[in-house]
Amino acid sequence: MTNVPKPKPDSILQLVINFLKDRFNLKHEQEDNLATIISIEKGVDFRGINVWTLIFAIFVASIGLNVNSTAVIIGAMLISPLMGPIMGLGLSVGINDFALLKKSAKNLSIAVAISVITSALYFFVSPLDEAQSELLARTTPTIYDVLIALFGGLAGIVAGATKEKGNAIPGVAIATALMPPLCTAGFGIANGNMYYFLGAFYLFFINAVMISLSTFLIVRFLKFPFKEIVDKQKAKKVKQYIWIIVTATILPSVYFAYNIIEQAIFKADAIKFTTKEFQFEKTQILSKTYTYNRPDSNEIVLILAGEPIGYEEENRIKARMTDYNLTQTKLILKQGIENAKIDMNQIRSGILEDLYHKNELAMKSKDEKIQLLERELILYKNSIPIQNLSAEIHAINPKVRKFAAYKTTIFDIETNKNDTSIVVLLQADAMFEKTELNTLRNWLSERLEYSNIKIIVE
Repeated sequence: MTNVPKPKPDSILQLVINFLKDRFNLKHEQEDNLATIISIEKGVDFRGINVWTLIFAIFVASIGLNVNSTAVIIGAMLISPLMGPIMGLGLSVGINDFALLKKSAKNLSIAVAISVITSALYFFVSPLDEAQSELLARTTPTIYDVLIALFGGLAGIVAGATKEKGNAIPGVAIATALMPPLCTAGFGIANGNMYYFLGAFYLFFINAVMISLSTFLIVRFLKFPFKEIVDKQKAKKVKQYIWIIVTATILPSVYFAYNIIEQAIFKADAIKFTTKEFQFEKTQILSKTYTYNRPDSNEIVLILAGEPIGYEEENRIKARMTDYNLTQTKLILKQGIENAKIDMNQIRSGILEDLYHKNELAMKSKDEKIQLLERELILYKNSIPIQNLSAEIHAINPKVRKFAAYKTTIFDIETNKNDTSIVVLLQADAMFEKTELNTLRNWLSERLEYSNIKIIVE
């Protein structure tokens, strides 16, 4: 039996290097470089069908933003032909094709102008002028958007340089979200809000620059042939311009990301503080407002119901704020019904209400009916102060116009058990939000000292 010689450490290292080179080699399925260049150049031209496709896609995306539909927005991004000129910019710089650079810049400018004008016209005539969450998400770009655009662009150009293109390009269009920022910029113009316009346009600029940069990097990595041979001095200047643009694009996004992270940390500390320090049996928090205005001017505003917190207790709570990293935060407590009358429209508790579905009482025999009537008679003797509660509940929520409350017994047919409950009937001028109903239910539970409160809105 022959002994197989053990590989030397140098041989093992070489084997690993060879394995990694083979596994990560982009040239295995690489398309011919000239074919890739021709393919990208075709997508640069922006006329005829491409223009109308863009206009229709802009309308679809604008409607999606208007009604806050993520699915519609994604569909519009798949339709959009905006990727062509942007990748053309990166390719032209990578192969020194200055004619293609001018053509790409011109077509991208036309596409952007058409997109913003189309979306502005739509939002100008649209009756829905409220900024929904999908639209607001495009107004504050951060460093994370830079990274998404960079890695998305790298995936796009790598896939575009292979023989089988796959579905990477549509995925890049969705991930980098080129079209929604332009629609949001149009919304800002239509509503005269320059903050929305500048924030959204900056996000589009980030996406365009980073996709172009990733295209440039892969083109040079794969050693695409130069169209023009330029002297070293000119090539150095081009690289300097590229990095100046990239740096100028990234720096503001880092600042925005820092602010968002600071705001998130502040809110987490504030929630932890209010949850742990305001645990009183006879005092309830009706509303919490956390306002981040730079680290040295933050505010926590609480609207309290029930027994007021004394001056000494309030000072003790404020002294505890340092334990929650809230040293520079101002705590404002609003207690009593007079304060509630002023601020109750701000009540948003964030707890989802379990919807109550009214069920008809069904009795199997006369004995059950008699028992039910006897219980209701006993409960009726324990009357509820409707008149006093009506004034208070209207102060808590001005929508309430009529109010009734009574104690009753609810019979569960499946479990064959009775449950005593206070049923509250409300009539209002407008529909209640879930958080508003939840706030009313919590307040009634404290006010009536009864845990099982059912609210029915008519």
